[in-house]
Amino acid sequence: MTGRLLSPLTRRILIVNILPLAILVAGVLYLDEYREGLIVAELAALETQAEIFAGALGEGAIGTRPDGAQFVLPNVARPMLRRLTAPTRTRARVFAADGSEVADSLFLTGQGGAVQVETLPPPDGNDAPTTVFNGIYDLFVALLPTGERLPPFPGSVPLRASDLPIAVAALDGGVGTSRWSNEAGGMLFGAIAPVQRFKQVLGAVLLTANSHDIDAAVRAVRFDILKVFAVVLALTVMLSLYLANAIARPVRRLAAAADRVRHGHGEADEIPDFTRRRDEIGDLSASLRDMTEALWQRIEANESFAADVAHEIKNPLTSLRSAVETVARVGDPAKQAALMDIIQDDVKRLDRLISDISDASRLDAELARGEMEAVDLGRLLPALVQVHETALVQGTGGSGDNTGRQVPTLAFSGESANCTVSGIEGRLVQVFQNLISNARSFTPPGGKISLSVRRDRGDVVVHVEDQGPGIPADSLDSIFERFYSERPEGESFGRHSGLGLSISRQIIEAHGGAIHAENIDGAGGRRLGARFVVRLRAARP
Repeated sequence: MTGRLLSPLTRRILIVNILPLAILVAGVLYLDEYREGLIVAELAALETQAEIFAGALGEGAIGTRPDGAQFVLPNVARPMLRRLTAPTRTRARVFAADGSEVADSLFLTGQGGAVQVETLPPPDGNDAPTTVFNGIYDLFVALLPTGERLPPFPGSVPLRASDLPIAVAALDGGVGTSRWSNEAGGMLFGAIAPVQRFKQVLGAVLLTANSHDIDAAVRAVRFDILKVFAVVLALTVMLSLYLANAIARPVRRLAAAADRVRHGHGEADEIPDFTRRRDEIGDLSASLRDMTEALWQRIEANESFAADVAHEIKNPLTSLRSAVETVARVGDPAKQAALMDIIQDDVKRLDRLISDISDASRLDAELARGEMEAVDLGRLLPALVQVHETALVQGTGGSGDNTGRQVPTLAFSGESANCTVSGIEGRLVQVFQNLISNARSFTPPGGKISLSVRRDRGDVVVHVEDQGPGIPADSLDSIFERFYSERPEGESFGRHSGLGLSISRQIIEAHGGAIHAENIDGAGGRRLGARFVVRLRAARP
């Protein structure tokens, strides 16, 4: 695991948290409807001013020619326009009835001719950071959609009414507004009204204004939004980093610990414990700790199993090797026959041991792949008893074994209904066959083995009882260990591998059940035999 300044998870969390916020702010900064409202208000104000200017000119700047025709007096209109536009940031032009420009508020007439008036820009008091920020803002504004494309304002001086459609309409008595683009790339607003005298249109007055005030208002609103966005962005980044650290850091620690365990340099308890978090990371930590503990237990069990197998196989191999080496040097036929019997017994013992070891080694995989099905123990166990009895009769022709000794009898008792469990039938049969075989080996000749089943609330309980010598109190649990070697007196060595009860417990626990052994005590503390108890969950109807 390599340390990184920003992990992929941290980057994803930052992107997921910041991107929606950035999209929202970009949409708010667009402010198209707000700007459009300011423009409409500005045009309405210009239209009102144009009507006022036209009324003032119609009353105070009209002259009469000798033929009685009236006209706009340019020398009177110019100072009037200058005085009227002084409080505002507008430019006023007056057109005569023939469409020619006769007055402009930015030009004054003196002895030397026309003088243009220019407004000086305010001094630039911005510092370097503000200048950079304004440049970034202007670049951002340039990227925003501009909406409709505006026609350029005519640049001819002097201007003629025919250059502007709204001026032509005003000379016919109409009042109108319009928008244009100026040379600087900004917006220019205009409103025009006819100059009338006694309902006669004598000219028109055009007012124009730049969009500086509107741009400044929109800029101020956008700056306020950006200030709030900066604060929210900082909080979002800090909270995102905290969240990412709360998730990524423990995950990295878990991954590093799992990597150490994978390479065999760590133990199960080295997996960090985050269960106190009470969240998914805590659940993952608990699962990894449990999984690692189970893996180490499995590794230790495999190592122990391998050692036990080597030990158990070594004993018959040593006996077999000794017998083989001896039989070649013995000339007595009787002794050779005895040694050959030993060799055959050792070979059978090895074969039985290897078969049981093979069965035990693949048991886990078979239990994991096997499909559970409904198994009726109320029918299975009586059938199993019947099979054992039939095999005994067919094999011996009576109740004795092949040596003539009387063998124990096997009897079934208990309930036969509502004793269905969910499991793998073949493996459950193997468990009960192991228990019956174990009971036969300890029950004396002529004794009785009892097999019973009953329902205990949500469980099905099976008892296998024998009339043998019982089990030492300190061995009630150890008898389920692999290669447990304590066998009844008189049984030939190597007849059992010592894996039967261990395999039985493994199968029962894989079915979610439990198995244990106990002694059957009679009056006066006399031991009457042993009982094996198997408890399995009953299948749901």
